[in-house]
Amino acid sequence: MLFVDLCCHFVYFSLLFCVFFFLYISVVILCVIWVILGFCHCFVCFFYLSFWVNFVYFSLIWCVFQFFVVNVCFLFSGSKDVYSGSEKYLLWVWHNRLYLYTAAALCFGLWFSLKMVLKKVRKSVPSDLVLWVQKSAEKNDRAEVHVSGVKIFYGSQTGTAKGFAAELSEEVKTLGIPSEVIDMKDYDPDDQLADECTSRTVCVFIVATYTDGRPTENAQWFCKWLEEASTDFRYGKTYLKGLRYAVLGLGNSAYVGHYNTVGKNVDKWLWMLSGVRIMTRGEGDCNVVKSRNGSVQDDFLAWKAHFLRRLQALARGDSGSRSSKSSCMKTDGADHEGEEPTLTNHSSEELMETSSDEEQSDERTSGSVVDVEDLGNLMDSVKKSKVPETHVSADGQMVKLAKVKKIKDKEGASREMITPTLRNALTKQGYKLIGSHSGVKLCRWTKSMLRGRGGCYKHTFYGIESHRCMETTPSLACANKCVFCWRHHTNPVGTEWLWKMDPAEKILEEAMEKHQNMIRQFKGVPGVLPERYQEGLAIKHCALSLVGEPIMYPEINTFLRLLHSQRISSFLVTNAQFPQEIRNLVPVTQLYVSVDASTKDSLKKIDRPLFKDFWPRFLDSLRALGEKRQRTVYRLTLVKAWNVEEMQSYSELIALGQPDFIEVKGVTYCGESSASTLTMANVPWHQEVVAFVRQLADMLPQYEIACEHEHSNCLLIAHTKFKVDGEWRTWIDYERFQELVEAHEASGGTRSFSALDYMSQTPHWALFGAQEQGFDPADTRFQRRNKTKDVSGC
Repeated sequence: MLFVDLCCHFVYFSLLFCVFFFLYISVVILCVIWVILGFCHCFVCFFYLSFWVNFVYFSLIWCVFQFFVVNVCFLFSGSKDVYSGSEKYLLWVWHNRLYLYTAAALCFGLWFSLKMVLKKVRKSVPSDLVLWVQKSAEKNDRAEVHVSGVKIFYGSQTGTAKGFAAELSEEVKTLGIPSEVIDMKDYDPDDQLADECTSRTVCVFIVATYTDGRPTENAQWFCKWLEEASTDFRYGKTYLKGLRYAVLGLGNSAYVGHYNTVGKNVDKWLWMLSGVRIMTRGEGDCNVVKSRNGSVQDDFLAWKAHFLRRLQALARGDSGSRSSKSSCMKTDGADHEGEEPTLTNHSSEELMETSSDEEQSDERTSGSVVDVEDLGNLMDSVKKSKVPETHVSADGQMVKLAKVKKIKDKEGASREMITPTLRNALTKQGYKLIGSHSGVKLCRWTKSMLRGRGGCYKHTFYGIESHRCMETTPSLACANKCVFCWRHHTNPVGTEWLWKMDPAEKILEEAMEKHQNMIRQFKGVPGVLPERYQEGLAIKHCALSLVGEPIMYPEINTFLRLLHSQRISSFLVTNAQFPQEIRNLVPVTQLYVSVDASTKDSLKKIDRPLFKDFWPRFLDSLRALGEKRQRTVYRLTLVKAWNVEEMQSYSELIALGQPDFIEVKGVTYCGESSASTLTMANVPWHQEVVAFVRQLADMLPQYEIACEHEHSNCLLIAHTKFKVDGEWRTWIDYERFQELVEAHEASGGTRSFSALDYMSQTPHWALFGAQEQGFDPADTRFQRRNKTKDVSGC
């Protein structure tokens, strides 16, 4: 009987459970349908419904279970009046079940309501506060390293970029951050560059632009790989994602078409591979006139200060990112202190072509809008700013001045050509600098003739007294960067005069004083002839061929007149890039034009001119030389394997300018230089120069070989008009020249004279084919043994 009752109770309880479970599932499905159909507009309502359905369901189940337990206990006890302790507890729970359900529902409701309130409060708290709390928690949990080190890559030809890289490395180390300087030719980007994306390093690229916008020799492979990778689908556009980098390009804005090309390209290629800039690209300008900070060294210092600030921010974990809107408003990428550029990549091509200039003009303020009514005034101001200023020099020559905005420094004065760094470099080379753009140096042939050991080729060809010759220049700047430059390109370059200008009187006075002081240092030196020493103090000749382009100096005519007033002859050398200035020149004792190549391609390869129209300028300069009546000279410098094969082209250039003389000289090797690939293999032997001159003279019907100076590896081809009665008259009657130029000046330029008016007979020992080979027999030849060759001088 007991077993039957238990089975009945169990079956009854099971049926009730199935019924309630079916009802529960039906209500849940109905709630979901309500949410899908939109009767409940949020899932919060769904949660509330689910809560009450679950509450009712489990309440019913609990009631059935309690009913089942009570009946079971009753069956086992056999009496409804006698209960055990556990039975009494169950009965109490059953009788007070309403209160228990209410308490449970109240606790659950309070918990759920509190959770919803906290969620709304969290949304209303400022995000900065939340981030601060999170950062504080992360900082307390662990100290994260944001910058593990800095790798500085350099591409250098003359050593400037290398020096900057070393200096930057030392500064980074002072911040407690490891730093490494890497030569680009010693780094394999294909195997190593991708690793920098995950190593938390910052990569810095300091790269210089070489000839025609090409990379330097040590950076050629790196740049080639980077260019190919940026367009190679096999690498993908995210190959360098995560690479943090900064670029500093070095160049010269005088090369308009190729200024900082390599720096711009490296920045662009890294960006195309998803590299992340930590700052906009910096640009160092060797052109002191257009440099933002006055020189390439100062440009580097300004960029370095900015970079170190960014590096410190990164080391603290500050990404410095800004919204894309604020980034786009900066049209020129100018970075001001406290405003760091975004780390995210933007599609704007403008960002890739920016520089790290810290100072911008007022017209470049971000977000500025110009009203249509103001466009007329704006265009007028633009036109006025483009009009160059001119002034008339003391001799009536029109001199073009640069825009005031470009040539003035922060104090409002014109910038000096010679920067402090350049001044130190030239001083170490033995230059005596004059003012802000001139210099004088003692020629080695001056020292040689003071000792009675022979003079230079000008002594052999034209009769100058080498110990009385002052080698100087009123302009250290040049418009070319020739491969055989004996100054190793330490002098500045430019295409027009944009610097502070010193008066011609000051330049000549200081040049003579410094030259005489250098001569006085030879007083009492063993071997110096007393009579030569006294003569050397009285300057008689001036070779304007020290370095640079003297004809660029706006007051060159004034300077020449001052020389002639001191009865000093003038030998002026120009690189054939300023034809109008040649035409404007007053009479010169002898005017030279350097003809370093005979074709456009070879001239570009050897002279590396700054002018884009260098070849038309070159040809026009030769025509201008042909218009001169005084003595004119072509100076040919032979570089083996570069320009010795162009015989026919040389003859055509000679026919164009019809010079009085043609000096053919083998190139002088000035030692190894990173600025030039010239080696001793490019220096022709004297026999090779003689063979070249013989062939060239045979192609020129009105010219013959006149003189030779074997020691200088130089020969002179002269026009036959200087061969009078079978005797060569290539020497100069200097006194006669002074008389003629005085008469010319006195007549206001109306009384002219020609080269034939002041020629003099050439001695036998100076002629080609003589046994002396151009060495003056009055001197004693001295052969150097096992000593470093002095390559200075003209």
